[in-house]
Amino acid sequence: MTHESNFAGLLKHSTRRGPAGAREKSSASAVHDDLRALRAVVEGTARGTGQEFFQSLVRHLAEAIDVHYAVVAEFPKAPPHVRTLAFWERDRIADNFEYDFTGTPCAEIVRGGLVHYPRGVSKLFPQATPLVERGIDSYMAMPFLDREGNILGHLAVFDERPMPVEPRRAFIFRIFAARAGAEQERLRAEQRLQQSEARYRDLYENAPNAYLVVGTDGRILRANRRLAELLGYPVDELVGAEIHSFMPDTPAGKKRSMEVYRKHLAGESVSGWELELRRKDGRPLWVNVWMEPGRGEDGAIQASRSFFVDITDRVLAERERARLQEQNLYLQEEIKSVHNFEQIIGQSRPLREVLSHVGRVAPTDTSVLITGETGTGKELIARAIHSTSKRKDKPFIMVNCAALPAGLVESELFGHEKGAFTGAVAKRSGRFELADGGTIFLDEIGELPTEAQVKLLRVLQEREFDRVGGIAPVRVDVRVVAASNRDLLQAVKEKTFREDLYYRLNVFPIRLPPLRERRDDIPLLVQFLVTKFARRIGKHLDGVSQRTMQRLEEYPWPGNIRELENVLERAVILTTGSTLDIASDFLPTGPAGSVIGPAGSAIGRAGSVMTPVPSPTALGAGLPTPQPVTAGLPPAGDESGSGQSPNGTNHAPRPVGETLESVERDYILAVLQQTNWLINGPRGAAQILGLHPNTLRNRMKKLGIARSAT
Repeated sequence: MTHESNFAGLLKHSTRRGPAGAREKSSASAVHDDLRALRAVVEGTARGTGQEFFQSLVRHLAEAIDVHYAVVAEFPKAPPHVRTLAFWERDRIADNFEYDFTGTPCAEIVRGGLVHYPRGVSKLFPQATPLVERGIDSYMAMPFLDREGNILGHLAVFDERPMPVEPRRAFIFRIFAARAGAEQERLRAEQRLQQSEARYRDLYENAPNAYLVVGTDGRILRANRRLAELLGYPVDELVGAEIHSFMPDTPAGKKRSMEVYRKHLAGESVSGWELELRRKDGRPLWVNVWMEPGRGEDGAIQASRSFFVDITDRVLAERERARLQEQNLYLQEEIKSVHNFEQIIGQSRPLREVLSHVGRVAPTDTSVLITGETGTGKELIARAIHSTSKRKDKPFIMVNCAALPAGLVESELFGHEKGAFTGAVAKRSGRFELADGGTIFLDEIGELPTEAQVKLLRVLQEREFDRVGGIAPVRVDVRVVAASNRDLLQAVKEKTFREDLYYRLNVFPIRLPPLRERRDDIPLLVQFLVTKFARRIGKHLDGVSQRTMQRLEEYPWPGNIRELENVLERAVILTTGSTLDIASDFLPTGPAGSVIGPAGSAIGRAGSVMTPVPSPTALGAGLPTPQPVTAGLPPAGDESGSGQSPNGTNHAPRPVGETLESVERDYILAVLQQTNWLINGPRGAAQILGLHPNTLRNRMKKLGIARSAT
């Protein structure tokens, strides 16, 4: 290896005279080589900047020194980490790369000066894989420095051929290295300058403060870009405008504006005052203002300097929070008035027994199973249990198990991780997590799939579950209240409901009596519901006729309180006098004019009669599809107009004035009530109606059919 200290002797040796003929030939060749090298130096160091410069540099360096490889590299971190800036490989610019120079001839660079291995590089440095793979025999490199003498990088050439010591090469190499160092230093200085400019520009453009100078006449003398952005005016329109013109034209706005102006004229400072302004588009702008009056040499008050900080978002957020708090209080009062324990209407003995059970079990964390026919108020009792428990300030989450999509039951109840299944684009908390600390009400628990029953059993036993796609259990503290209108013991016998889950849920059973067992409560319910509907519709009713009340008490109410509510709502809409009076044909009737019983014809809204719908116990056998009776016309196949179908079934005629949409709505509603609003499955309304469940849901949405919260 040759170091830079040996080059003086080499230069002297190279100038010794030889034979005259040889000297002349050698001189001519040297002149040609020098001219070629000089041209390469000029072309290689004078073209372009940055990446273009370095690529030109290595290409012309290889040409000037007559080698196949040339590279210019920098030390982006502390050595031995190296990153190439340009790499000439034989006849092309190759891709840049990064490497560790340990075990390579490049390691000598950090000592300073020129490094030269005329031959035998691959044998001397077997760990330098890139050189060994290319069969490199010779190597020469030189560092380039900044003005302080710090190494910025290095320039290197290497070849498969030997590279004898030639002082001319070293001098050419110095020129290229010096130019590379100058360009690299320029690039770094330029980068530092750009970064500094970017920081200051970002600080200026994104500063939260608006700055303005206001004269003693109240006119703006100077304003910055931030103020123009806040107010929505160009700076040239702001200059010369009266600052008071941007205040709201309200008594409070004018008063505040004059307070700041008087402070200015009095030479007093303002610090952090809240001020309301108006933007060009009329929207309000709230700012905190700091104002400092200026004084002349004689002490007289001059222009004031002010800083504005935009606090509009904070003010609006505070107002929105206050509004939401008021709304929350209102909603809590409304929910309390609708759902609270104290507002359950009735005084019959069966109801008092139910409320007594509620009062005993509510303070505990015991699981409760509420059973009863559809429309008896199971959700209302569940809310009463929650609202009188120690969990009343925590969430009450209601889940209708029958309405959950068949393939997403576990995801809805227990949540899922991101990517757990197609469409799971984000992690989602399930209903049990939402109910943590509170109560979860599982309505129609008998419709829960077997797979979900297993997970529910685990929650009840261990108070933990796994999200769909999850690997770690999630612990929750949830009280479970379940409800069903089915005979769950029979479901256990039929192997459609787990026996262990049934006994876990049935710790404290509450049976809700149907309305026909609470006839003493009907007058109270009627008065309450009539008053509610009359107030909602905007009618004034003095009361209910005695004849109407008697009819309502005698009717068996297969749909229970929900049916009573529907009937009374329609009656209030149709009534024209001050007293609610229902005609004898207003309530639904069954075959031969008899009043419909629990397993009789389907009842839609008051007065709507369909052909018989199977009772819940018969829904699984044969799945007959009910047919609507055409309003005012005999059924299909009855050409006599007698109202009797070919199979001998009597049908009460519908009013002639009803629309097809009304008939369809009543028909769908009747089937839904008979199936307890179960849509999917073999017992669901979709199966009975012969429709796809999604089609049925779309029809319900279009017709405005929604399940009541009663």
